[in-house]
Amino acid sequence: MTECVSRALCRVERYGFSEAADWRIQNLRHERGFNRWEVWHGGMLWAEFTMQLAGEHNALNATAAAALAFSQGISIDAIKGALASFKSVKRRLEVRAEIDGITIIDDFAHHPTAIRETLRALRAVYPLARLWAVLEPRSNTLRRKVLASDLIESLRMADRVILAGVYQQQRINEDERLHPEEVVNALNNAGTQAELCADVDTIINNIAPQLKSGDVVAILSNGGFDGIYEKLPARLRERCREASRTA
Repeated sequence: MTECVSRALCRVERYGFSEAADWRIQNLRHERGFNRWEVWHGGMLWAEFTMQLAGEHNALNATAAAALAFSQGISIDAIKGALASFKSVKRRLEVRAEIDGITIIDDFAHHPTAIRETLRALRAVYPLARLWAVLEPRSNTLRRKVLASDLIESLRMADRVILAGVYQQQRINEDERLHPEEVVNALNNAGTQAELCADVDTIINNIAPQLKSGDVVAILSNGGFDGIYEKLPARLRERCREASRTA
């Protein structure tokens, strides 16, 4: 990055949490469903922002956008209003269902860094929850083992991990392919309870009886994941109906 910046043909400004940042984020916290933080510029408090999206990565992205907008003549008040009303896009920390106190989250996270930031954000939003990560290795990145160690470290942020088989694994050379069983073994050895499930039906049959009120289930895939986003809530609703009939 330093090499690229040194050749820039325009003014370069940095943003982030570092004291050296031109647009410095401070006092980031998650309160009552909102991310809140300060941005300092030129040694002075420049603005305080509120946004519905959780996580450090979203605060970083929003700060960069705010700085750029301000440089183009947009007022601070307009920027504040835009960020406060921004509801994000589908499949980014999207709550798909809340059933019997269990929250089902859909996120498009498709590489280790995205998984880490997603789970970190969920920890901020649901600090007392038992956090499940249900991952389908589907992207070109995740289907390969080159980032396996990074994936393991990212998944360790969850309390429980359920890993599906590699999507269309036959399309990846054996010597390049991610081996989910090795990821699961490494997680268990590191103290994070993890299981490998061959398909979505097996996943649902496995976790549905274990889920309890207060749990948060982050389903991570950049594809349809064989309908798990609909199948798991349906199973939990059926469980609720059965419990009501036997009560």
